[in-house]
Amino acid sequence: MRQDVVIGRVCKLVIGVCTLVIGLLLSLGSWDFTSPMNLYEVQAIRSIRTLHTAETQYMSELGKYATTLAQLGQAREKDGYLFTLTSTPTGYTINANPKVYNSTGRRTFYSDQNMTIRQNWGQDPATATSPELK
Repeated sequence: MRQDVVIGRVCKLVIGVCTLVIGLLLSLGSWDFTSPMNLYEVQAIRSIRTLHTAETQYMSELGKYATTLAQLGQAREKDGYLFTLTSTPTGYTINANPKVYNSTGRRTFYSDQNMTIRQNWGQDPATATSPELK
């Protein structure tokens, strides 16, 4: 293969990768990741997703949902948020509330076995009727 063809292909690959990286950075532009409060909120959302994964695994192994965070090996407090897991007749609910409102978070989160995460911009705990996190 000619050297100029190889160089051309490598250049196109580098340009493609750079375009992808720039696009990703621009999509993150609306998030202020330097604020600890925003980081705590992102971590709370990730923790809820982790709890869903743990509940799914627990259900597949034991035929029922866990009723406590301890059964899932999870802590009640993590990254500025307090988590609660509640058993319901049809499954479970998860709430994540800032440990100190307007310091460790401005939003509260709710989710259940349907795995849709809901949020409330305020001190009151999010519920099943709160707006969906998009």
